[in-house]
Amino acid sequence: IMSTVKSAEKVLKVLKELSGHSLQGVSNQELAERLNESPAQIHRQLQTLIAAGLAKQEENGLFTLGTAMIKIAKNHLTEIERAKARIAEIEQRTSTY
Repeated sequence: IMSTVKSAEKVLKVLKELSGHSLQGVSNQELAERLNESPAQIHRQLQTLIAAGLAKQEENGLFTLGTAMIKIAKNHLTEIERAKARIAEIEQRTSTY
């Protein structure tokens, strides 16, 4: 079980490292250097993320966040916006002005 947790941690580190590279993308080599891993290990971790739709390889060969990850982010943002709207509505109703 421990090795499964360790490999999951490594995959998640790659996912986090892809954040902020949605427009340009990032290379396997750059990820390997940043995470102090071999390019071969990064490749395997990227394949896991790609299979889950959490990462994708662009036509230029660089890696970005995948559509499933974008959907998670959008859903989160939608929830936050709903909460803000609800709070504003409650504040307006309970306003003493």
